Formats: sequence, structure tokens, C-alpha cells
Amino acid sequence: MSASSPQVQLSQHLVHGRCLCGKVKVKAGQVALRAGVCHCQYCQKWSGGPLFTVDCGTEVKLDGACFISTFNSSDWAERGFCNNCGTHLFYRLKQNSQYFMPVGLFEQLKDVMFDHQIFIEQKPGWYCFANKTTELTGAEVFALFGAE
Repeated sequence: MSASSPQVQLSQHLVHGRCLCGKVKVKAGQVALRAGVCHCQYCQKWSGGPLFTVDCGTEVKLDGACFISTFNSSDWAERGFCNNCGTHLFYRLKQNSQYFMPVGLFEQLKDVMFDHQIFIEQKPGWYCFANKTTELTGAEVFALFGAE
């Protein structure tokens, strides 16, 4: 859920987050300070609109496993949520366990830049963002990550 870029600034410290009820706690060691939006039909259904995420890489620790439920949303990815309060926790690529997590989970993130949008062809016409961003279609995303 992230557009490729040669120079990605990462958070300089372990980033902590939690769900609404606090039963699931997140620690991420490699959070990219670039936020992206996914407009795909699945993210729209899951979140009620576009899903704002940051790439957290593979160095993610989730505490409260008994409160985490997952849904296989495709052959290549799954979505996780707190089964107590419903907070969206992650979109995880199955092949390499790379996590894309909602920006709002991490209250202490600073200097995050909104710089890309994916599945732009599925964005409904009733909203738009003023930010200048990279915009990729679903086909371009699949080509970038090698998924079909």
C-alpha cells in the first residue's frame, strides 16, 4: 500500500500505538514517515472511505493476540482488527509479512508526509485531496509489487 521511493525517511525510534479499547498494543520499529491512501473497493468497505496508512515494514510486535482477528482479503494479503472494539490494526502482505497500518494508531508520529494514493481509479468522485501526491492505478500497484 505504499508507492516505491528511493529515499524514504523512517521514524528514528520505536513507535507505539493501540486500538480504541487498549487491549491490542502495537510496537513498530521501521515506520516510514510517508502516509498513503488506498482507494480500493476493499479499503472503502473496511474503513467507510479511503484508508490512510504508513508502511511499518516487518518489525512489528502486536500484544494482545487473543483480541486480534484476521480476514484473508486476497490471495496475497490479510487484514487485522481488534475483535473487542473493532479498530483496524493492519493490512499485511502474506509473502513477506510487511505491515501497512492506519496512521491514527500512532499518536506520537511527527513529520509524516501524505505523498501517495493508490487504486486512484476506484476513488469515488465525492471527495478529493488538495495535497500533491503520486497517484497509482491498481494495475500500476500490482506491477510495482509483482502481484497479479
